[in-house]
Amino acid sequence: MPRTAPAPASPRAIAVAGRRRIGKSHSSRRASVDVMVDQGDSGTPPISIAFSPDSDDIFMFWALLSGRIDCEGLVFAPERSDTESLNARAESATLDVVAVSIARWPSIAKDYLLLPHGMSVGRGYGPVVVADSARELGSLRGARIAIPGLRTTAYLTLRLLLPDFEPVVVPISPYARVFEVLRAGDVDAALLIHEGRLTYSDEGFFAVCDIGQGWSRETGGLPLPLGANVIRRGLGPARIARVSRVLRTSIDWALGHRAETMNALLGDENRLGLNLDLAKLDRYLAMYANADTLDAPADVREAIAQLYARGAAAGLMPQAAKVEFAP
Repeated sequence: MPRTAPAPASPRAIAVAGRRRIGKSHSSRRASVDVMVDQGDSGTPPISIAFSPDSDDIFMFWALLSGRIDCEGLVFAPERSDTESLNARAESATLDVVAVSIARWPSIAKDYLLLPHGMSVGRGYGPVVVADSARELGSLRGARIAIPGLRTTAYLTLRLLLPDFEPVVVPISPYARVFEVLRAGDVDAALLIHEGRLTYSDEGFFAVCDIGQGWSRETGGLPLPLGANVIRRGLGPARIARVSRVLRTSIDWALGHRAETMNALLGDENRLGLNLDLAKLDRYLAMYANADTLDAPADVREAIAQLYARGAAAGLMPQAAKVEFAP
């Protein structure tokens, strides 16, 4: 059975909303933001939107949350939580828009549509398996490997590449936790997603396998779609289209004002355990917040279908569902 590493006290987090900065929260699971963006239509409920603390998620929503774009009369109630917590919360279908792992969508498809923007995609790169010494991936058969969550795309992809290992769940926040677990010898290796894939060498660890490269080899060069935003079907077609349009505008604005957005992220963020400077942030966003994020091209859509088909064939996920996108 997969194990979960003991959870330390939650780090402080800063959330950006409206036209002012929110103070640091000590919430045990997520930073909830109680300032809405813009003024909504009279009598309409706010759109709940939940995303992870990683840089590409914050990048794509920053323009919306800081009042840089026209929200078309919509009100947004944002909050942040780690990737696996968001994957779990999507089960209840209480959030209107939520960032989830691509691997999670088939099991929540009855309630959510995939949005055609906001995806994190690796083209010949992706999450990285690291260890305290250089070794081959095959040497980790039967080993204990820290993973960010059982519902994550990274875990599914690693299972396709290395079917036999013992997963140990270590949530992505605080960011230093996975390195602490690995350094203590509680696991033999760790599967790193988000910014950790850029900082592991600074922590003294070695790359074993880039699973994005492994996926590319197995699929004839397809990119690896990792994360996506999904939108609740219950909002109805008109509201779904409107929310989708605003979210795409936010991404487009950030891409067009990249330096301003990056400086804002570095100035406002204080994610404990994350050793991130401007150069690393620039590199990370070049990887995961780019043209593929603005509009998912045909090869990304094909890669999603391939991931579901391969996962289902391996018995790792439900029977492959027909991929459905919102406008």
